[in-house]
Formats: sequence, structure tokens, C-alpha cells
Amino acid sequence: MEGDCLSCMKYLMFLFNFFIFLGGACLLGLGIWVIVDPTGFREIVAANPLLFTGAYIMLAMGAMLFLLGFLGCCGAIRENKCLLLFFFMFILLIFLAELSAAILAFIFRENLTREFFTKELKKHYQRNNDTDVFSSTWNSVMITFACCGVNGPEDFEAVPHLPYSSMEKVTPEACCQRELQSREGMFVNKEACLAGIERFQNRQGCYTVILNSFETYVYLAGALAIGVLAIELFAMIFAMCLFRGIQ
Repeated sequence: MEGDCLSCMKYLMFLFNFFIFLGGACLLGLGIWVIVDPTGFREIVAANPLLFTGAYIMLAMGAMLFLLGFLGCCGAIRENKCLLLFFFMFILLIFLAELSAAILAFIFRENLTREFFTKELKKHYQRNNDTDVFSSTWNSVMITFACCGVNGPEDFEAVPHLPYSSMEKVTPEACCQRELQSREGMFVNKEACLAGIERFQNRQGCYTVILNSFETYVYLAGALAIGVLAIELFAMIFAMCLFRGIQ
């Protein structure tokens, strides 16, 4: 009976990891295709910083799942204790990293308030100075999401002007409407925007825009995270049971 149970567990673990292996291979292949695709799709992705970052995240996840599935399959079907132990340690590290990230996100959730971002923007933002990482990041966010400041253009009334740009307007260029939401996109009417004409400005604050963009995915991401943690926990239990059952 013990042998039948061990055999069943072995093949279940192999099947489980085979699907992980296939999923990782698909993500890896798709990520590589998006990044090196010569047909022009790469230019579309590169024009959007979020899509471009997402492609690399997809590539990293695909590689990790590919390796994880391969180790699990080989360790289960060959009853290799060394591979099973490595598989267990690999999943344990991922599990602990995800758990730590969740705990840190809960602890520092108060730092993600509207007031916090408004204070940081007014303190560190240097308008069109793209040599400054903070300002460049904010400009990219405002251009990508077609938004302005945390609450709106009024956030920049308290932002000091650059010393070499005495004629600089209150509203930064990143808040001006563009035909295409990227740094290469042409302005609808830059002069009118900087002159304060509202219909040529992005008036909505980035906090609201980004929150609305991701609100529909929050519960899905939470359920998915719980599901992934549960799967990883069961995978570790299966791997250790199989490890202990192999003579």
C-alpha cells in the first residue's frame, strides 16, 4: 500500500510540474518573441514603458517556472533525492520572498497614501530636469497615464522653478496632452498648454487614474497570490513526502 501511495504521489507530482514546465516554456517563448520580434511588434511595446517592463517580467517568470518545472519533473520521475531537495529549497525561497513582500506591503501600506505622494512630489520634483531620477520617473508616469501630478496641475504651484529656467510655466510639459502617450508623441498644443489653457492639459491626478486602472485587478491579484502560495505549499509537502519515501 505504501508503495502504491508513493507511486501515485510521484506521478501526480510529475504531472503537476509538467504543467508548470509547459507554462514556463510558453511564457519564456512569448517574452523572447516580444523582445526580439523583427516584425515591428517590439516597437509598439517599446513605446509603452509599462508593456516593455512587463515583457521582461514575463521573461523572468517564464525562466523561473521553466527551471522549477524541469527540476520537479526530473526529481519525481527519476526519484532523485538531490533534485527533489533542490526543488524544495527553490520553492521555499520563492515562498519566503513572496511572504516577506506581502508582510512589507502590509506594514508600509500607509506610505502609499495620496498625502505621502503629494508631499514627496512637492519636495523632490524638478520639473523637466530628466537627469534627476525622481523627476524623470514622474514625467514618464504622467505621460504614460495621461495625468498630471498626484491630485492635478495645482500640485505644481508649490514646486520651485529650475534656476536656469526663469520663464518656466507652472504646468510641466509632461502634463500637456499628446497625440500618442509616449515621450516621442507629438504635443496637441504645447504653447497653449503651458499658457494655462486647460483643454490642452491633462487635468486628472495620477493617483486617481492609476488607482482606477488597477482597481479591477486588486481582488484578482489577491486571490491569485493566495492560490499561488497554497500551490507552492502543497508542492513543498509533496516534494518532502516523496523525498522521505524514496529509499
